[in-house]
Amino acid sequence: MKAMVLRQITNLAENKNPLELADLPVPEPGDREILVRVAVCGVCHTELDEIEGRTPPARFPIILGHQIVGRVEQKGREVTRFQVGDRVGIAWINRACGECHFCRRGNENLCRGFQATGRDVDGGYAEYTTVPGDFAYPIPEVFADGEAAPLLCAGAIGYRSLRLTGIEDGDNLGLLGFGASAHLVLKMVRRSYPLSKVFVFSRTRAERDFAIELGAVWAGDFAAETPEKLQRAIDTTPVWGPIVEGLKNLEKGGRLVINAIRKEEADKEALLKIDYARHLWLEKEIKSVANVGRQDVAEFLELAAQIPLQPEFQEYRLEEANKALLELKERKIRGAKVLRIGG
Repeated sequence: MKAMVLRQITNLAENKNPLELADLPVPEPGDREILVRVAVCGVCHTELDEIEGRTPPARFPIILGHQIVGRVEQKGREVTRFQVGDRVGIAWINRACGECHFCRRGNENLCRGFQATGRDVDGGYAEYTTVPGDFAYPIPEVFADGEAAPLLCAGAIGYRSLRLTGIEDGDNLGLLGFGASAHLVLKMVRRSYPLSKVFVFSRTRAERDFAIELGAVWAGDFAAETPEKLQRAIDTTPVWGPIVEGLKNLEKGGRLVINAIRKEEADKEALLKIDYARHLWLEKEIKSVANVGRQDVAEFLELAAQIPLQPEFQEYRLEEANKALLELKERKIRGAKVLRIGG
């Protein structure tokens, strides 16, 4: 099979082609696994974190990619949920132990045995991949393959982040950064919380214009002051500065949720600018979101189908994975990016 493979950690500023095209054997599914013929795979900022070592893969070489849509090609003898030919999705959560304190309480995203697709096991930048049958999801018919892929991570983690803000209808929501996940959150809020206003922060004019086009009431640079205070906010940026700027716009008792698996070190000194009285006092909160659980993905796919929530996306060939990643690094974004791998 064809696959785009990462062989070592590298800096995208110096190496603009970190993945190389390889011809590899088709993987064999275990008794509880399914073999999926990949149709599309979304491109996520987490892949940049893997490539540049902020969340390094468990081994090399590794096939990245965790927003996978395809068809079941083969199934293990213990798999009962799916049949050959079924269309399925695979998300960031690839498996968890199922027995620990966190798993028993429904927080398998915090399991010490958590394994991520495309980081701890091979992912979807390839023609085939495997996953435990219990960690795959039926894809609602309302979505085309390319539309469904971003829902599996950008959408699901956005859904979890929005829930963790504790938003109520009428609360003002700030979105710090406006990539794949944030644009889906905006669409969710407009449907599920019609009385809430969304305020978007981005350093690029194109992203700010896109946000207004999708229904944001205001869009500005990270350092700007919003015309109204924010009760809730979600940060999706890879750096620290927007969090500091966002906190000054947060209302008393407000909550800011950080939706990022890692933060870059380049602007860590921005944290020194936090002034307790201005940024945190009066019961403001900062909360992080870690991974997603199966329930998040399943609930979100159902919600997205009901709306229906159609992502904006750009499509690339598998061999153009490096191009898509570099554009993501350079913030050349309008919605999500998706690799087309099979039919």
